[in-house]
Amino acid sequence: MIGRIKMVFLTPGTGGWYCGACMRDNALAKSLQAAGHEVLLLPMYLPLMLDEDGLVSARKTPIFFGGINVYLRQKFAWFRRAPRWLDQLLNHPRLLRQVARHSRMTSAGDHGAMTLAMLRMDESGFSKEMDQLCDWLAEEAPDLVCLSTVLQAGMIGELKRRLGVKVMCCFQGEDTFLDGLPAPFREACWRELAARVKAADSLIAPSMFYAQLMRQRLELDTLAIEVLPNGINLEGYTPLDAKQGPPTIGFLARLSREKGLEVMVDAFIHLRVVLGHPWAQLHLAGAATPENDAFIAMLQKRLAAANLTEQVVWQVNLSRDEKIDMLRSLTLFSVPAIYPEAFGLYVIEAMASGVPVVQPAVAAFPEMVARAGMLVQVGDFGCSPPWHEALAQAWYQLLQEPTTLREMAQDSRRVAEEFYEIGVMRDRFILLAQEICGSIPCDERTTI
Repeated sequence: MIGRIKMVFLTPGTGGWYCGACMRDNALAKSLQAAGHEVLLLPMYLPLMLDEDGLVSARKTPIFFGGINVYLRQKFAWFRRAPRWLDQLLNHPRLLRQVARHSRMTSAGDHGAMTLAMLRMDESGFSKEMDQLCDWLAEEAPDLVCLSTVLQAGMIGELKRRLGVKVMCCFQGEDTFLDGLPAPFREACWRELAARVKAADSLIAPSMFYAQLMRQRLELDTLAIEVLPNGINLEGYTPLDAKQGPPTIGFLARLSREKGLEVMVDAFIHLRVVLGHPWAQLHLAGAATPENDAFIAMLQKRLAAANLTEQVVWQVNLSRDEKIDMLRSLTLFSVPAIYPEAFGLYVIEAMASGVPVVQPAVAAFPEMVARAGMLVQVGDFGCSPPWHEALAQAWYQLLQEPTTLREMAQDSRRVAEEFYEIGVMRDRFILLAQEICGSIPCDERTTI
């Protein structure tokens, strides 16, 4: 019998668009709570943006390390002496959401300085925020604190020293963010992260690919990292028995170049114009901020030049119900991310909807798609042959094979239920948490 654990998740919010890590943490926390554990989900920096109801807690949870306060303390040393009432005012969720809409309010240099300061928590000017967090946690007395991203690794030592608590820390695609920081912060942050993560009681990655990638990037070949694939709540993800109308290829992720949006558009043009598919449609959906506007407009002009404007649907910042409806309407699904994707929750959402998935055979996708979807052989990131041609060829092939599509759809749903339902993640998480907290010996848990 697995004992009850009191857990706290510290999850950075986005304030303005849906975040996969936020949704993962919320779904896991709710499932843990339903299983009888005491769980709190604490937002950091900005309010959480979720596509389903948030975890219900007995105690109202404030936002810690509010984005405005952190920014002002990093920029102006005198602001570190601001009264607590002002801190609380600047941490109001409504104000933070307003600020989050202005995604360019800080420079790359500001991001670098703040990231390094957060990793050097014991040396930073954020002692007031750390005191407030530890005071709040001391009243709750959790058994385990789970940090949603290793970018919070600067807190590990402080949490363990002040609270005597066990700390779990998650890898979730941080390499791309760190590589985007300017010198000298980029190199300093990588060095600091390598020094700090070793203090965690457990490190988790969502895929074998990403665990190995981060060992290499941190130059810690023997670093112990557990692989715990993400899960989702399958409620509402019911596949359609039969889809009506022309075949539709879908994309659901951030509407950005990094997620492969340009590859999708070019692949669709290749499918219709070069390969000559007569009636395929394209549905592009996901989160977007004002900084994406020029990029999206450029792609829309490209589609117009190919006389395909009317064959493409754009949908921005969908609700959960809208997302499910969109996925259920699809014939095929692809998100050809052009960076080393750590997991890709969108793949699981498509599988849960009974949609055949076609992904490039790179990053974490082979681990996720091999059991049910189609993997497309492409070059390394940014290399030839062009990804869009290989993707279009795969779509064209499958659209000629309705029996194969039906079999892939059935396999997709089965794999989602068997491997990626949130209860599967929860049960594995509990075993790992109990080992960390000393409730069960490590030789009694299954391999995670």
